[in-house]
Amino acid sequence: MMASSSNSIRNSNEIMNMGFSERALSAAGAAFLSAIIVNPLDVAKEGFRKLWRGTSASLALSVPTVGIYLPCYDIFCNLMEEYSSQNAPSMTPYVPLVAGSVARSLACISCYPVELARTRMQAFKDTHSGKRPPGVWKTLVEVITTNRSTNNLQSSLHSFRFLWTGLGAQLARDVPFSAICWTTLEPVRRQLLVMSGDRTSPVAVLGANFSAGFVAGSLAAAFTCPLDVAKTRRQIEKDQVRALKMTTRQTLVEIWRDGGMKGLFMGVGPRVARAGPSVGIVVSFYEVVKYVLHNRKHHHVVAETQQ
Repeated sequence: MMASSSNSIRNSNEIMNMGFSERALSAAGAAFLSAIIVNPLDVAKEGFRKLWRGTSASLALSVPTVGIYLPCYDIFCNLMEEYSSQNAPSMTPYVPLVAGSVARSLACISCYPVELARTRMQAFKDTHSGKRPPGVWKTLVEVITTNRSTNNLQSSLHSFRFLWTGLGAQLARDVPFSAICWTTLEPVRRQLLVMSGDRTSPVAVLGANFSAGFVAGSLAAAFTCPLDVAKTRRQIEKDQVRALKMTTRQTLVEIWRDGGMKGLFMGVGPRVARAGPSVGIVVSFYEVVKYVLHNRKHHHVVAETQQ
């Protein structure tokens, strides 16, 4: 919901004054719901019993990531829209792109080690019948201990560096994804709310946000699929020396050489099928919970005032 819409839920004065903790709570709930519902689509090529493989890692990742991402986007977007509307109105349409990119970068850098563990857990291949993949903590410990040759400080710092292996590829995928997603989502959401005729109804807020999120997430996932393939290849690379030297561009060239266009868009169907509902669920649940928390706080303040 844009600053130009005075009745918009997201940018009403009361909503803008919500604390970071309230926004984070809304985002964490949205992330939890999305991880439980959508995680099977992320590993759709495995057997039915393995569809929820990595769900614990998805929860460990998505709750803090989304808890940082959405509140930061909200705050950045509100501040940037307020500034641009007063000083550079022509730049206002680009606010979602910038706010989304910055917020996603902060979230990715903060939570990347868990993302690395999640990807490795999902790519885990059973070597013995009935063997389960290691958990998040064990996976991270193995990454560190495998690459620690001595106990000195330099070696320890070098081994911890492996926890951010592939971060460049992650940012190269997630920042464009976020930019495309929010640039698409905001105008679609605003238009749907206008069409609904009631921008303050919880049902209208839910429907508009889910629909806009679904469309935006699907488009962003399709356009950034090659970057997702490159990110995954770097994260599951067993040769850690090679993994540290690989760049996103080099990885994309290798993928093109090995599989051409088909290789670059490998898994685009499951990726789009996951991203659309995932973004829709997260954004709609976030906005509705934020709306409910705001109303509860507002009614409490009104009740105290009347007493």
